[in-house]
Amino acid sequence: MANTIFVSGATGTVGSEVIKQLIKKGASVRAGVHSEQKAGILKKLGAEVVAVDLNNIKSIQTALTGVEKAFSLSPLVPNLAELGVNFVKAAKIAGVKYIVRASGLGADSPQAITLGKWHREAEKAVETSGIPYTLVRPNSFMQNYVNFAGYTIKTQNAFYFPHGNGTISLIDVRDIAAVVATVLTESGHEGKAYELTGSEAISNYQIAKILSRLTGRAINYVDMGTPESIVEALMELAAIIKAGYASAVSPAVKQITGKQPISFEQFAKDYLQFFK
Repeated sequence: MANTIFVSGATGTVGSEVIKQLIKKGASVRAGVHSEQKAGILKKLGAEVVAVDLNNIKSIQTALTGVEKAFSLSPLVPNLAELGVNFVKAAKIAGVKYIVRASGLGADSPQAITLGKWHREAEKAVETSGIPYTLVRPNSFMQNYVNFAGYTIKTQNAFYFPHGNGTISLIDVRDIAAVVATVLTESGHEGKAYELTGSEAISNYQIAKILSRLTGRAINYVDMGTPESIVEALMELAAIIKAGYASAVSPAVKQITGKQPISFEQFAKDYLQFFK
């Protein structure tokens, strides 16, 4: 078992779940947060909470002092890659011995889209750091249907994405966290990159049918136009989903955790309160 493990993005969808699963494994966790005002639940879980500015190498170094292993995660911002590079620089100074870096599916592809290129730049910083590492490259999250579509599903009986009839092998964040917690607390994953997906590729029209059946209401998927934030990069992502390039299914979750990935059906049942 590792000594203290640092988790960045600790109040986010992925980071908070990683912390839950690490603590279940008995790990000592230091949670890096942008603001401690939102960190009450992390403290209740038993995590040590520290404020960290990923734009500031000295701030990251301070947060990593005394840490043996670290989970590096950058928010979806235009300088995503720079934040990842900053983390690596600070980790080297602080003496971190192992980094697990959250990236994105397809980041290593020669035809990577903008988001993939951002992630790949951060990956390269980890790979060339001299610090043992593991890369995890998840597909899009099932939880996006709660975070970005839950309100309109509840109030309009509809959700809006520009994906057409493209299928995507969505993954539940709980499965991502299970993989991350495993590789952070077990040996044998150094130098590896894992592509993480769910067990099936489904379209938004299929998702609408699942939600309709579980909520008892007619939920519609509307193929929409332009997303509001980071428009060009997200539209590239939407285009590859629409074209069916995000439908590959990976066995990595089961190989690493020993459990079959959570299906969208099960996810929808578990999060039904956000849709009804």
